[in-house]
Amino acid sequence: MTYREAYETWLKEFADDRATVDELKAIAGDEKEIEDRFYTELSFGTAGMRGVLGAGTNRMNLYNVRRATKGFADYINSQNPEYRQRGVVIAYDSRRMSPEFAKASALVLCHEGIHVYLFDELRPVPILSYAVRHLHAIAGIVITASHNPPQYNGYKVYWEDGAQMPPEYADQVLARIRANRYEDAVEMDEAEAKAKGLLQIIGS
Repeated sequence: MTYREAYETWLKEFADDRATVDELKAIAGDEKEIEDRFYTELSFGTAGMRGVLGAGTNRMNLYNVRRATKGFADYINSQNPEYRQRGVVIAYDSRRMSPEFAKASALVLCHEGIHVYLFDELRPVPILSYAVRHLHAIAGIVITASHNPPQYNGYKVYWEDGAQMPPEYADQVLARIRANRYEDAVEMDEAEAKAKGLLQIIGS
């Protein structure tokens, strides 16, 4: 698929998302901008993924965050069955869209039957790393872009030792992300997730 075809696909697939459609229509005459947003997909590696906020396959947005989380969930569910119960800890920083990305990640994991510990407010990366080990979770996600400029955000994945996911694991997660379509990544209703004990809000 060319970048122009990807652009047109997003306009059709996300027609009900007025903000996304308006953002994409606003760049209709800017071929360079369309190309930059759609010529590739955000890469996923040992440090997760990061990019400029905005609509497009090469941007940080709810669609790409949900899809990445579905791929991560597929990887967890392909491993030891106990990993679902051990769960995933999620933290986020003060960047734009960080709380929204964190909650979306949590609810996609819950939809896939994975227990989630979600911090009640922003936390730094070292606290996430500690929490993974303290709670004996299988993994952690932190929504942050570290030192990047303010128009960026990111999605970092940590494994059970509190360190960034090893390359061989990250490669398997990436393969599962690429195997999923955007519509495959579904959020569970928050109230339902809490009622089923899948979503646990944690604080100090």
